Formats: sequence, C-alpha cells, structure tokens
Amino acid sequence: MEEDAPPPRPSLVHLTIRSLVIISLLLSAITQASAQPPDTLANVRTSHRLTYGADEEGGAPYIYIDREPPHGRVGFEVELMDRVAQKLGVRAEFSQALWENLLQVLDRREIDVVVNGYELTERRTRDYLPTRPYYVYQLQLMALPNGPVHSLADLSLPRPGGGQWQVGVLGNSAADNYAQKFDSRLVRVVRFDGATNAMMKVRSGQIDATLQDLPAAQYYIRQPEFSMLSLAGPAEGSGYYVMYVRKGDVALRDALDDALDALTRSGELRAILEKYHIWNDAQLSLGGWSKDKTAPVATSRPMFDLTLLRDFIPTLLASAGVTIGLACASMPLAIIAGLFIAIGRLPESPRVLRWILSTYVEVIRGTPLMLQLFVLFYVLPELGILLSPWAAGILGLAINYSAYEAEIYRAGLQAIPRGQMEAALALGMSRSMALRRVVVPQAARIVIPPVTSDFIALFKDTSVCSVLTLTELTKRYSILSNNVGGVVEFGIATGLLYLLMSLPLTWLSRAMERRLDGVSGPLKGGKR
Repeated sequence: MEEDAPPPRPSLVHLTIRSLVIISLLLSAITQASAQPPDTLANVRTSHRLTYGADEEGGAPYIYIDREPPHGRVGFEVELMDRVAQKLGVRAEFSQALWENLLQVLDRREIDVVVNGYELTERRTRDYLPTRPYYVYQLQLMALPNGPVHSLADLSLPRPGGGQWQVGVLGNSAADNYAQKFDSRLVRVVRFDGATNAMMKVRSGQIDATLQDLPAAQYYIRQPEFSMLSLAGPAEGSGYYVMYVRKGDVALRDALDDALDALTRSGELRAILEKYHIWNDAQLSLGGWSKDKTAPVATSRPMFDLTLLRDFIPTLLASAGVTIGLACASMPLAIIAGLFIAIGRLPESPRVLRWILSTYVEVIRGTPLMLQLFVLFYVLPELGILLSPWAAGILGLAINYSAYEAEIYRAGLQAIPRGQMEAALALGMSRSMALRRVVVPQAARIVIPPVTSDFIALFKDTSVCSVLTLTELTKRYSILSNNVGGVVEFGIATGLLYLLMSLPLTWLSRAMERRLDGVSGPLKGGKR
C-alpha cells in the first residue's frame, strides 16, 4: 500500500502574499476604527468619571499639595474641575503628567481633558479643541527689591556692570514665548522645568529676574520662602487659560463650555478665584466670551514636512553640541575617579578607606541622577556654594557615573589573578608601580566593553541636565515639537543624531579590543 504523498509546502511567494493580505486586513481594521473615534463624553458619563491631566510640579495656585493636614491636593483648578464635573453629573479624577507632555498624553487617550494653565495659542488650536477660557492671565516680572531690575523696561537697557540680563522662564510657556521678544544681545532667557526653580535662582542671586504668570507670582511672594522677592513693575501682556480636548471630542468640548458658562454666570468661578487671591478686573471679560474666539485654526500640514528639518537642523545640531560637551567632559572624570575608588576598595587598602568609598558608591548608586543634579544646582546655592549650569552638569554626571565605573573597575581588577601582583612585587616593584604597569593594563581590556556602554548611556542621560537650564538635544526636541510641531520629523532627526554620537564609540571600543588582543595574545599563549 502506497503512502499518501505529503501535501506540498507553501512557497515563499505564497507565504509573502498571505502575510500581505493579513497586514492589509489589519490596517483596514485599524483605519476603520480610527475613522470612528469613541464618544468621549458618552464614556465619561458611563464611567461617571472625568479624567483631567495636569502637573503638580507646576505648583500653586493651580494644583498643589496643601501644607496643612491632611495634605490633600488643592488649587483653583482642582476646585474648578470638581465644579465642572458636578455640572456633568460625574466626578473629577486627577492624572499626573509632565506639563509640557500633557497634550501627548491626551493623544494617547489616557486622559479626557488637559487643564493646567494651558494658554490659548494658534499652534495648539491646529491640533486640539479649546474650551472657552476660565482665566485671563498676565505676565509679571519678579526680582529682588534691591536688585538691578525694577521693571521689564530695564531689560531694554544695558546691564549695570556689563554682561547680559538673565531672566528665568518656565519652558514652553507664554512667558517663554514673550521672552523671545527681548533683545538677545542684552537678555539671556534661562528656561526652567518648574516655576519655583526659577524663583530659587533669583533668590540666590544667580539670575536677575523671572517672568511668571501673574497667578503664580501673586501666590509665591506671600510664601515665607519667597517673601524676599517682589513684583517688578506692572503686569504685561494678557492671554487666556483654556482646557483642551481631542479634535473629535466636539460633544465633550461643548459640555465643558456649558459648564464653564454656568459657573461664570452664577459667580461660582469668581468665588474660586477670589479664594486663591487671583481675581482681578481682567476676569470681567470672561462673561462676554463667544465660541468664535476659540475656534480652531483651519490649517493643514504635510504628514512629513522636510522644511522643518531644513529650518531647524542647525538648532538641533547646536543642542547636540551641548550633549557632546557634557558627555565628553564628564566621562573622563568619571573614569579616573572610578579607577581610584576601585583601587581604594581593594582588600589591601585600609579598612576605613574601604568603608568610606563603599558608602560613597552605595549612596550615589542608590539615589537618582536628577536628585543629585538638583542638590548641586539648587540646594548648594542655599549654602553659599554657587555652580554654573555647565559646572553642575559636568560634576553631577561625573559623580554619578564614577560610582558605576568604580564597580566595573573593581570587577576587572579582581579578575586579574593575585599571582600577577605577587610576581610584580617579587621583581622589586612597589605596589603602586605593580598596579600601574601590571594589574591595571590587564584590567583595562576586560572593562572596555562595559565602560563603552556606560559612555553611550551617558549621552542619553545628559537629557536630565535640562533641569539645570541647559538646552541639550532632548530638551531642544521638546521645545521645537511643542512650539512649531513636527513631532515625528524632529523625533527622527533627534534619534539619528544620538545614533551618530553613539556609533563612533562602538567602533572605537572594537578597535581598542582588537589592538589589546593583538598585544596580549603572545602573553596568553605563554601562560598556557
């Protein structure tokens, strides 16, 4: 009896066709799903929950932690969202996110609405639906009363003693946009990730002034830690705080507008603003607001706009230079410090020294890099130790990575047989000479790959230095994508720049390994 022939196996062509058909069906399903976005308002009412995104780091009087027990979340926007949610018949739920990333979080549908002092701008209304305003803000300069700055008009004059005026702003805010009008020859704009960070630098005398939204300025000068600051001159400019929803959430936008309108007409909104001491005559214009004033700007942009890269690639390259400078200045310091720490932790070293260095390594490895940078740049000035952003960045990165390099070198040194050291000592070498000429060179070959990996990682960790007001590559990407768009274009360009910075290190590492292999090959053969 003849066995049945096995069925023919599908060819590569058939498999490819089947794969393409499956991919096409999936893409079609995704397209149909995206063409019919979910009804967010219906979901809000079904879940009885309106989730709003905000950033507690922005501080008072928007959203902050109460100093008094039970230390709950308070702020005029917290109370506003509670009232708005009540009008919709649901409860408000807070969701934390970085201020400058709130709209991206909204795109991912993790929240229903953004409300955190977000200004009404043409750039944002291209991609999102704004509600009617709930606050008319102005910009206020803050400075030391006995300092050289007394109003915005002073910034148009040469700085006494020479140099540039240094004015702190919250990055990507209305104050940041307003500050672009300053004469760059006279004024250097310093961007911070938090409003209070800028105020701390004014208090310590490291910058001349800070430009803040009037609500924040009025609140913080009444607090003990910033009572030495004053409002420098009258408030300038004006604009509107609005809430933002996704483009397709027209029903939700309309429901929020109706709630805000009801709160404005009933006087509840005014009562909230007066409670936080931020009501002024400018708010009277909220009662006569019409939807035409917040209508989205009808503009279109190519899916991939190469003109953005053409216009802004020099800016990205300049920020990449900041990244390279930070990495190349801090990593050699980290390697040198790490090597000495590793040698100091060898069993032959004094016990007290080993304990001190071990404590250093564990403390540095056990605390985040951002906290270490914050201590160097914001806490030390309170003790009279002033570091420039570059000095704090290089020192902070070097300290942080020195702990990790110490562990790498310690492992490399311990991998060298003790007989190497004993043989060197028997030949009459001192311990330091034996380490320098026999042990460390052999350990160097072992640690090249992990040290190179750390160097590559350091390029990415320089992004944390944005907390020091340094505009490195990642921070520049955030600024550009938030101000001019091009999230995809700038994202690809930024990724490629990081790759171009990392690849030479990989090639250099491999070349050094090959070179050391060639040198150490006969020695290894002799040992066998």
